[in-house]
Amino acid sequence: MTAAPLRTNDYEPEHPGAELTPETVREHIDGIAAFLGGAANVILQLSHPPVGYGVLESTVDSGKLTLHPVKRMRTTMTYLAVAWLGDDRDRADYRDAINGSHRPVHSGPESPVKYNAFDPKLQLWVAACLYWGVDDLYQRMRGPMDPELAERFYRYSARLGTTLQVRAEMWPATRAEFYEYWDRTITERTIDEPVRRYFNDMVDLKMTAKPVQLLAARFHRFTVTALLPQHLREQMGMTWSDRDERWFRRIVGAISAVWTRMPEVIRLFPFNYFLADMRLRRRFGKPLV
Repeated sequence: MTAAPLRTNDYEPEHPGAELTPETVREHIDGIAAFLGGAANVILQLSHPPVGYGVLESTVDSGKLTLHPVKRMRTTMTYLAVAWLGDDRDRADYRDAINGSHRPVHSGPESPVKYNAFDPKLQLWVAACLYWGVDDLYQRMRGPMDPELAERFYRYSARLGTTLQVRAEMWPATRAEFYEYWDRTITERTIDEPVRRYFNDMVDLKMTAKPVQLLAARFHRFTVTALLPQHLREQMGMTWSDRDERWFRRIVGAISAVWTRMPEVIRLFPFNYFLADMRLRRRFGKPLV
């Protein structure tokens, strides 16, 4: 069944300035943030136990990071690309595809927590993590947004949830209300031992070939540690010093000095690539996830 068309914007304009669109949001998107912040954001999402155990206990082997890391990355990146840059048809079609893979994901009688991949409250948490991660890295790379633009960008970011089952009215109405929600909920998030083991394998790139682990795992762990809230660092057994923070700021500053001056087609990568890939898959009748 084809989903009902999704609106390009989930909020009517309420403030001065035109609402962002898939075309105008492009100048505010830095694709490299997905590479820098991806794993830390997964930890944020899965630190909510129903989300964590939904992934840990999932029987959908084709989507498991530990078994199919490239496919899992493609699915996640494509979702972000469709939510940020896709049109109504893209969002509706990808929602149908994701819904198909989500149907088996629900808790069983032996699960330590109850969960269902179609629970809009859990999807709201995941979308909130995605927005928080984008906002955090935007400020690290470019500095604070103009307040009025920040509100418009925030309202547009409701698409990170409404592309699936999050209802528009569930997204906090203003950026200030979002951060009230975030500050209230992030302190409640915890990481237990089974989920911590999963995270450590992910952070150390254990699902990749040995040469990749040797070349990239140490820097990957450094970056993940940098982008986690302190209490989740502690629960992961990670340490972070003022010296580490200074080094990370220098690294992000150097990346930003180059990346934000790139032509749009490069700066949007990999989102533009994965959106084009999804559209080609759809055209030729290939699975979207």
